[in-house]
Amino acid sequence: MLIGYARVSTSDQHLNLQHEALRQAGCEKIVVDRVSETVADRPGLAKVREILRPGDTLVVWRLDRLGRSLRDLIEWVTSLEQDGIGFHSLQEAIETSSPSGKLTFHMFAALAEFERHLIQERTHAGLAAARARGRRGGRPKALDADQRQLVVTLYHEKKLPVKTICALMGISKPTLYAYVRACATS
Repeated sequence: MLIGYARVSTSDQHLNLQHEALRQAGCEKIVVDRVSETVADRPGLAKVREILRPGDTLVVWRLDRLGRSLRDLIEWVTSLEQDGIGFHSLQEAIETSSPSGKLTFHMFAALAEFERHLIQERTHAGLAAARARGRRGGRPKALDADQRQLVVTLYHEKKLPVKTICALMGISKPTLYAYVRACATS
């Protein structure tokens, strides 16, 4: 039996493309995760592991839907192989049922991890260059310095509830507490 696994990282991403590709590939069951692959607990992937039986094939739209690191992908495919379960990645046209498919899998996985590391290096270099030019990242402060000081003063006076201070200033409780912490450390 062909069992599909689809994953999206954020709630605003759609599964339509993956779902349709898995259906066209002949998957009888498709299990979905709506979670970043960096999160260790993926309930859909755990369910897939329970469903798979010897002779089945796990089908994914792309390798990065199953795992991002080469080590993780190799562990998955090795574990599947030991249990007599095949693996098929549609976009990379990889099927591990043959020696050439296994070789192709390892080459694509290595290239995918290499690309990910390049992206990380470029991102870090870009952020460092921006900092060197005096630019700081992150979200701008909701309140200016005087308003932040007022919020901290109101908080410490304890005359108004936190909820009221937040409503008056148009900020959330976590923002108020962040201003209080920042004032305490400076």
